[in-house]
Amino acid sequence: MPRGGGHPRLPFDPVAEARRQWENHGWSELALPMAVVTSVMRVQQIFLASADRVLRPLGLTFARYEVLMLLSFARTGTLPLGTIGERLQVKAASVTNAVDRLQADGLVERRPHPSDGRGVLAAITPQGRSLAERATEAMNRQVFDRLPMSTEEQRSLFHELRTLRAAAGDFPLSAADGRGDETTGHLGAGTAFGSGPGPGPEAAPPA
Repeated sequence: MPRGGGHPRLPFDPVAEARRQWENHGWSELALPMAVVTSVMRVQQIFLASADRVLRPLGLTFARYEVLMLLSFARTGTLPLGTIGERLQVKAASVTNAVDRLQADGLVERRPHPSDGRGVLAAITPQGRSLAERATEAMNRQVFDRLPMSTEEQRSLFHELRTLRAAAGDFPLSAADGRGDETTGHLGAGTAFGSGPGPGPEAAPPA
């Protein structure tokens, strides 16, 4: 997997050095947790940079890509904006911004909710569905298939991160079986829009 950030390769591991400094300054019991958190944040930067390299030529950000995929998984190709925010675990403003951009590009359209006079549906267009398929082919080939880890290592890491997400209140750990609502589909990692200072609902990434 290509390195993210465009910086030169360092001759040492900066997170390991930070851990050593934590221990030297008397925070030994917290040195490992600090290294774990810092490593995850760095890996997020690497993944987002890799996704951006693939999606930018297609006119997408990862935020807009996940909205398109969520809509493409829905049986009717439509979802209320509020449901999109819940599934991707982001604030309403982030969803509105992403849908605005997708609509301007002809990839999504807004429709009145049939049973809620104040509600609005986002609907994927044929152009949006076609672009989602092209983007996914590229993401599968250039990002998801390039993890430098064995299948067993990926499975183990997924379960460890799932434990952290459940502990943060994303979902009950007992329900974390990988099956979303089959009516609407679910791609969500909860970090779909999290390209800012931190993942999750409080992040305000570019749409």
